[in-house]
Amino acid sequence: MIEDLSKLSPDKFGFSEEEFNNLKAQCRVLRAWFYIRLLDAFRNVPLAVSYNDVSLNSAGQVEPKKVFDFIESELKESIGLLSTKESLGGNGVNQGQWTKAGAAALLVRLYLNAEKYVGEDHYTDCETYAQDIVDGKYGAYQLAATWDAPFDWNNETCDEVIFGFSGAPGYSFWHYQGDTYWWTVPARARYYLNDAKAKAGDHNCKYAASPSYNLSGNLYDYTLGMPIQKFRKYPEDVRLKLYKNLGNNKREGLFLYGSLEYKDENGKTRKIQSPNSDYDLYIRDAVGQFHGIAADQWPESKTSNLTTGDHNSGWHFCKYPFYSDDDTEQMQSDYSEIRLAEVIYSLAECKFRKGQVDEAAKLLNSVRKRDYPQESWSRNLYAPEGQVQLTESELLDEWGREFFAESRRRIDLIRFGKFNTGSWWDKSADTDNHTEIFAITREVLNANHNLVQNPGYSK
Repeated sequence: MIEDLSKLSPDKFGFSEEEFNNLKAQCRVLRAWFYIRLLDAFRNVPLAVSYNDVSLNSAGQVEPKKVFDFIESELKESIGLLSTKESLGGNGVNQGQWTKAGAAALLVRLYLNAEKYVGEDHYTDCETYAQDIVDGKYGAYQLAATWDAPFDWNNETCDEVIFGFSGAPGYSFWHYQGDTYWWTVPARARYYLNDAKAKAGDHNCKYAASPSYNLSGNLYDYTLGMPIQKFRKYPEDVRLKLYKNLGNNKREGLFLYGSLEYKDENGKTRKIQSPNSDYDLYIRDAVGQFHGIAADQWPESKTSNLTTGDHNSGWHFCKYPFYSDDDTEQMQSDYSEIRLAEVIYSLAECKFRKGQVDEAAKLLNSVRKRDYPQESWSRNLYAPEGQVQLTESELLDEWGREFFAESRRRIDLIRFGKFNTGSWWDKSADTDNHTEIFAITREVLNANHNLVQNPGYSK
């Protein structure tokens, strides 16, 4: 598309040169977004820059630095050609279009992880771009008043969303389909959510939060994982409320746990059951065989791993709302790919790494305030505005809370040096760090014999 647009004359289509340049720049930024994903996952990838002249593309992989430099230059060159969000009121009909702030935010991502990507410290560059975004240099954005607004049905009106992929019933709504958020709830959740007629079909039980408790009812002492316990560290967090549809396209809470009750067609109160309807669910922050025992009991078998859990195992989560069939805006949410909170947290981390802990704390608090009742801020905010001390481990935990289930935990753990060195439920620390990047799949290797398997994996 970039090459085709470069051959065409904008005036033949009723465009100005500026509008045409904006279209080409958006395509270049989208390509850069894909390359950041590739660099993050595989590091060693081919570099393709032309569809029409493949001789311009690498035959095999190139050094990560070459991909990094390509992404950086593409984003920097594109920023000046992109439009600016001039006023508050959300992205509106421009949702899904790359803007100056979107490109600058991708540079923030690239620079924040540069040490892991290419062995270079770019925290100063990260801080500069992040600060400029926060200061409004690249457009008008502001934090939402509530944690869930960036994910709600009308998030095209949310000024926290810098870039979102548009979604709506009857169009594209991949984040409401199988293998994504549609499968982060129990298989028969439709009875509790009243979304049996939703266009994405029935739910399935594929994802849940890793457990905090062992099968004797005691907290694990692992250094990694246990996300629910990290939320419970601040019990006044409004996200800990049981997820519930409130009617009129409103909801509360992030998690599903315990018994999920609903009224059947006869008005009788029932509980969500397993997919086979052979037991009522009581969802726990643990993994094991719990059916047939009371909610306050623990099973005799103490084996807890990925193969031993039943449908009671692991808290489920609703990052995007599952509104009922009675709500007019069911499945209308756009996918929030980049939001201002990420830029603020990136800026806070840069300041923390420079030893400016108080400045970092205040930035994090500007987001955290919405997660707790105002009367509890002194107990829940970071010093000097509250009583909580901001440490490196707490900063990493806070990244996990704010961006729970937003597909960035892996790189955050890698950046903090914890991904391979820490122990998890059902996984010990690694002997080396080769799994910081993924193996290249057999299908890809068979399709291009110029590719070489990533280090540490069987060829």
